[in-house]
Amino acid sequence: MKKDSPLNFRIENIAPILSVNDMAKSLDFYIGILGFEKAEWGDDNFTSVNRDNTCIYLCKGGQGQAGTWIWIGFDGDIKELNDRLKSAGATIKLPPTNFSWAYEMHIQDPDGHILRLGTDPNENEAYADR
Repeated sequence: MKKDSPLNFRIENIAPILSVNDMAKSLDFYIGILGFEKAEWGDDNFTSVNRDNTCIYLCKGGQGQAGTWIWIGFDGDIKELNDRLKSAGATIKLPPTNFSWAYEMHIQDPDGHILRLGTDPNENEAYADR
C-alpha cells in the first residue's frame, strides 16, 4: 500500500455477491458446470462458491440484481474452455474473441449475470477491437 494513502488498511480480497432466484439451479451451474465448490456453512438463502482462492457469494432474493457482470481472469485455452462449457449447456453470449486487452468470452448464469472469462490476448491473431 502507498505510504501516503489516507486510508490505512490492506484489502485481503474482493468477492461479488450475486442475487439468485433459485439456489439449487445456481449451485448446479457454478458447481456442476464451472467446477466451483460450495462452502460448508451455506444454506438455501446465502452461500458462497469457491475455486482457486476466490469466491462468489450467492444470495437468494436479495443483495444485488440480475445482470451483474464479473471479470474472471484465468490461464488456459479459451477455445477448449468454450467447447467444454458449450457441451455442458452453458449459455454463451460472446464466443472467444481476441481483444487487445484480453482473449475473452461471455457466459450467462441462470439469473442473467454475465461472466467475462478472459486470458491473455493472442498476439498472433487479429484483435477484434482494431
